[in-house]
Amino acid sequence: MLKKLFITLVCLLGSIGVFAQTRGHEFGIQSDNDSYLGQGSDRYYTNGIYFYYRQALKTGDGSNLQNKVLGIELGQKMFNAQSGYVRDANDVDRPFAAYSYLGTTLNLLYKNESTLKLGAQLGLVGPAAGGEPVQKLIHNTFGFYTLNGWQYQIKNDVELNLSAEYNKLLARASWIDLSLASYANLGTGFTGAGAGPLIRLGNFNQLFNSVSTQSTVSATEQTGLLHKHEIFFYYKPQANAVVYDATIQGGLFSNNNSNSQEITKPKNSFVFSQQVGVAFSTSRFTFDVAAIFHTREVKTMHQSHQWAAVTGVYRFK
Repeated sequence: MLKKLFITLVCLLGSIGVFAQTRGHEFGIQSDNDSYLGQGSDRYYTNGIYFYYRQALKTGDGSNLQNKVLGIELGQKMFNAQSGYVRDANDVDRPFAAYSYLGTTLNLLYKNESTLKLGAQLGLVGPAAGGEPVQKLIHNTFGFYTLNGWQYQIKNDVELNLSAEYNKLLARASWIDLSLASYANLGTGFTGAGAGPLIRLGNFNQLFNSVSTQSTVSATEQTGLLHKHEIFFYYKPQANAVVYDATIQGGLFSNNNSNSQEITKPKNSFVFSQQVGVAFSTSRFTFDVAAIFHTREVKTMHQSHQWAAVTGVYRFK
C-alpha cells in the first residue's frame, strides 16, 4: 500500500512539474511614460498603455516550428508638443495626437531560431482615440499642470495597419548572443520599416521561448532550453525608415472640416532609435524594464526624446 502511494505521489509531482513547464496562456500590461526617466519632461511620446493576451498553439509533428503564439492587443499611445501646455499654435513643434487600437498577432517561432510575427490592427487617431481625456485624468489625479493644446490635435480617422517582424540568431557564446531584429509596417496609419542588431548578455533562452520574442508561453513542454529562468541585459539599436505616420501627418481619409484647428507637421524620413533594458522571466512571471531613445521624428521638433517602458506578464494554464 505504501509503495503504491509513493508511486502515485511521484507521478503526481512529475505531472505538476510538466504542468509548470507548459503554461500556455499569459496576460500582460505595458506602461510607457517619459516621466519614468525622472527628467521632469512631458513631451512628444508622453504616454502609452497596452494590454496583451497570448495563447500558445500546437505546432504539429514534423513541423519546422518549435513554438507558435496567438496574441490579442488593446492599446493607446498619445503624443503632445514640447509640453502638454502650449500658449498658441506657434508652440506646437510636434502634433498633438492619440492612437487607440485593437490588434492581433501570430508569432511563428522556428527551430533554427528565426521568428516571424505577423500582426494586424484596427485603430483610430483623433479625438475619438481618447487622448485628451486620458491625459487630463492623469494630470488631475496626480496634481500635474493644466493642459492646453489638444484643440490642435490630429482629426479623426480610422486606421488599418499590417505589420511583420523578423528575427534571426546570428551568433552565440555562453553568456552573450547577437540577433537581427527587423520589422515592416504597411497601412493607412503607419508605413515604414526598420532593422538593427539585438545584443543580449546574461542568462537568456533561445528565440523560440524567450522574453525577447514574446514567446514564453508554450503548448508543449520546451526541453533543451539554455536556462530555467531568464535574466539578461539587452541593447537594441535600430535604423528606421518612415514613409507615413498619421500621428504626425494626419489621417489619410480625414474629412476637411473647416472648423478644425488641426496642426500637422513634416516628418523626418529617417529615425534612429536605441533601446536598453533588463528582462527577467520565471515559470509564471515576466518583467521587462527598458529605456528608449529616439532622434527627432518631426523636422520642427526642438529636441530628440526618450521614455521608459515597464512590462509585467503573468502566465497560467
